[in-house]
Amino acid sequence: QVQLVESGGGLVQAGGSLRLSCSASTRTFSISNMGWFRQAPGKEREFVAVISWRGDNTYYADSVKGRFTISRASAKNTVFLQMNSLKPEDTAVYYCAARPGRWAEVVGPDEYNYWGQGTQVTVSS
Repeated sequence: QVQLVESGGGLVQAGGSLRLSCSASTRTFSISNMGWFRQAPGKEREFVAVISWRGDNTYYADSVKGRFTISRASAKNTVFLQMNSLKPEDTAVYYCAARPGRWAEVVGPDEYNYWGQGTQVTVSS
């Protein structure tokens, strides 16, 4: 069982930056592809970014490409989401998720086995 805990959310003005962190409780993290998703009120959970277990592959949603960067520090069982040039439409609860196995550009939430509790990101205009 993998337990994930997100942190780093908050309130920021448009154009600002935030860095989200997700810490995993077990060494299963080291063989898991790690993803970030977000869910705004009244909307479905949507894919943001994913990184391979080795950290050598990444994939982003078009809406965040060039603004967000996903990375991982395997020694610390932690994955990060650096968010720059934030927009009001980025406002959502952000979740990290783990999907053990081979690398693939998987964007469907149902394909991920483990989830954190989420952290709120609010971008004011």
